[in-house]
Amino acid sequence: MNIADTEQKIQALRHVLNQSDAVIVGAGAGLSASAGYDYTGERFQKYFRDFSRKYGFSDMYSGGFYPFDSPEEYWAYWSRYIYINRYMKPQKPVYQRLYEMVKNKDYFILTTNVDHCFQKAGFDKRRLFYTQGDYGLFQCSGPCCQKTYDNKSIIQEMLRAQGFVTDAKGTLDLPKTLTLEMAIPSELIPHCPKCGRQMTMNLRADNTFAEDAGWHKAAGHYKTFLKNHRTQQTLFLELGVGMNTPGIIKYPFWRMTAENPRAAYACINYGPAVCPQEIKEQSICINGDIGEILREAITK
Repeated sequence: MNIADTEQKIQALRHVLNQSDAVIVGAGAGLSASAGYDYTGERFQKYFRDFSRKYGFSDMYSGGFYPFDSPEEYWAYWSRYIYINRYMKPQKPVYQRLYEMVKNKDYFILTTNVDHCFQKAGFDKRRLFYTQGDYGLFQCSGPCCQKTYDNKSIIQEMLRAQGFVTDAKGTLDLPKTLTLEMAIPSELIPHCPKCGRQMTMNLRADNTFAEDAGWHKAAGHYKTFLKNHRTQQTLFLELGVGMNTPGIIKYPFWRMTAENPRAAYACINYGPAVCPQEIKEQSICINGDIGEILREAITK
């Protein structure tokens, strides 16, 4: 795509946004990647070099599936993973740019991301539906009940036990003189307060995912929002959504755009940015870095 074509599409996006009664944002992993949440490379090596050397994996995602030798080592790995991807702020202001773009509109956010970046950037939590869970929540591994538990304090304890320190802004710093521990004390392994099973992350991986009261409340808000705007001039804004779970955001956005002649569909993705032929005249597809596209959209 040439620069002129991209600029024309950004102008079209800005026009559609201004004309819309409502904006429904569908956000995938590509949005957080644009904000600096890289699961490979320098960021991975900074916090997981010891695990990489011992076990040979080269990205956080792969490490999350590794069969570690003990639960103490498993939680040492996952406590680092959770903290840097949930409690530390992303390096780039991409979510803040998106907030500036939609804050004065009637908006709702549907996301498969589990990193809490929307609330960090100031989005109203009553307008958010995190369909796949939250790194900041534990649940029973059974589960014995549909209940979740905030994990920040126990995660911080696990990190301190490994030798990490945090600065005033909550950034995780590597110790300058100590070698990091690769296991936590056994007494820090989290267990369900109801049944005693080991806890796990509240992430949708299989049928053990706990849909707690907050999840169902958010799902209800989203359903109501869609119902109230089904015939209005609505922008379905898809950001960084791939094909891992297209049935959650991508396919429903295509279908709802086709069903509403007053709707528009916009897709921004660093990679495939496409739409079906049936909604081509209602669509704007931009292949590029989401953060840069949003910056252009709010500054011109």
